[in-house]
Amino acid sequence: MNKQPLLILVICFILGIFFQDQFSLDKNFTYSVIGICFLILISTFFKTYFLHKARPYVLGLLFFGVGTVLHFFNTFSTEKLSVSSNETIVFKISKKLNSNEKNKKYEVVVQAGINHFDAVLYIPKNNNELDFTHYYKTKAYIAKPKSPQYDFQFNYAKYLKRKNIEYQCYVNDGISSAVRNDLSFNEKISQKRLEVLQNIDQIKMFSQTKEFLKGIILADRTEIDSQTAQDFNRSGLVHFLAISGTHIVVIFGLFYFLLIRILPLRFRKFAIISSLVFIWFFAVFIGFGNSVVRSCSMLSVYFIYVLLQRKPDLLHSLALSAFIILIIDTQQIFDVGFQLSFLAVLGIFWLNQPILKYLPKQNNWFKKLIFNTISISVSAQLATLPLVLFYFHQFSFISVVANFFIVPFSEIIIIFSLLMTALIAFNIDFGLVNIIYDFTIQMLLKIIHWFADFDKLFFENVSMNLVEVLYLFVVIYLLRFVILRFNFKNSMRLIIGILVFFIIQSSFNLIEYQKEEILIHDFYKDKVLSVKKGDKACFWIKENSDKNKITQFIINPYNASRRLHQTEIKTFPESARRVVCNGKIYNIN
Repeated sequence: MNKQPLLILVICFILGIFFQDQFSLDKNFTYSVIGICFLILISTFFKTYFLHKARPYVLGLLFFGVGTVLHFFNTFSTEKLSVSSNETIVFKISKKLNSNEKNKKYEVVVQAGINHFDAVLYIPKNNNELDFTHYYKTKAYIAKPKSPQYDFQFNYAKYLKRKNIEYQCYVNDGISSAVRNDLSFNEKISQKRLEVLQNIDQIKMFSQTKEFLKGIILADRTEIDSQTAQDFNRSGLVHFLAISGTHIVVIFGLFYFLLIRILPLRFRKFAIISSLVFIWFFAVFIGFGNSVVRSCSMLSVYFIYVLLQRKPDLLHSLALSAFIILIIDTQQIFDVGFQLSFLAVLGIFWLNQPILKYLPKQNNWFKKLIFNTISISVSAQLATLPLVLFYFHQFSFISVVANFFIVPFSEIIIIFSLLMTALIAFNIDFGLVNIIYDFTIQMLLKIIHWFADFDKLFFENVSMNLVEVLYLFVVIYLLRFVILRFNFKNSMRLIIGILVFFIIQSSFNLIEYQKEEILIHDFYKDKVLSVKKGDKACFWIKENSDKNKITQFIINPYNASRRLHQTEIKTFPESARRVVCNGKIYNIN
């Protein structure tokens, strides 16, 4: 507590959020917690021997209670709206989401009769792009997203509810529009960003290059093709395409470098402040994405320490930025990106310097760039590996090699992409620059595709539950001591830790192998029958069913959840209506 008080208090605050989310305590209990927190706060002003000794525990309890209370008030409560399934709606867009094969998707604010609510809107892909400068009117089918049928499926309804969204609107009719004259400041900025995205669509480059440029600078991956997205996922380089801490640090560094070359030395503080203002302006322009806000907050806190002439502390910066974000929105803790980004920073703090000592001596700027980037990348990957396996159930060993070759040059790509975006935003067209950028990105995408093609090094459907995740973090914790000092004691502690992890994993495997079950899975208009025995399962689908999508959304998640070693897909005739299995009749119509 003496060394990292803020980090420990933030952890207590986060535990309070998880406690409230898990048990959903009612209003009366929450008011009781508020009273207890108030009493604890008052008690901290009294100086007694007992309170002096117990103060760390009392403060931890206080922050736990504050987390519980804030999450109670920040939890979206379901409202009973009198909305019919088919109704004329008026709406405005608040955010564009990733498109699918058939539809464009938007987060919208809807008025249906006297009711106002947030929703996800689906419109056919052949419709024109919607913008922020219009109100739209159309007839839509309104429905609530369904909760998943089984525990292994992604709970999309819960995901939307964390964003205060409870409805989905499906549009098939024409959409009429009317110009708005009440745009807020944020909407004006969002419209400017949309116009820059539309300008990028007009330049002469390969479509993959244009979508890459939109993603790496403007945080827009809504129209990226499935093959490119798959290549980044399978090569472990998806963090390179998404706006992350690396992008913010590079943009901050570029702006700061230019300012200190222009301004006298005595204005160095002004250069830091101006660079921080610039990255926050950049965050506003690209839509205040969660990952961008996290990165900007952490960087701002870090340099405030510098401006106040206090020794910068990475963990203090991490804890304070997390605390600020979670006070504003406690639901952020359940965002996968939030968890991964903060774990990545913790991994860099814990493993970067020990790993860096094993790399060649960095006696010039180029070696510093290369080897620091490699050590930071490896540290972040190791720290986030347990959660990656838990949420995505896949990992590629080629990602280590891919990051080794690609990440050191990420700064050049980010700066080049920022320059391209600035030129396009101001309608400056340099044909030669476009050609060079297009060629560079096409070569980059081909290299990434080459890495992604190493199927033998790619593992999917990796089973991992919360207990295994927590113990895997213990193994990563022990790894630091082996890297720092390779001796018998540290090595044996790590080996024992790894053995205990495999014992835990084997125990869960054996428990799952004892179970047998027969399930009917609903997949749009199709039904899938699964028969599981031990570590094997057979899936029965109809002849005309989309095998690839069923594999992606039904078979693979079930495989990871039930720890299967072998799966088989069989088909039954399209005319089949019922199936008899183990003396029971199952309806597959």
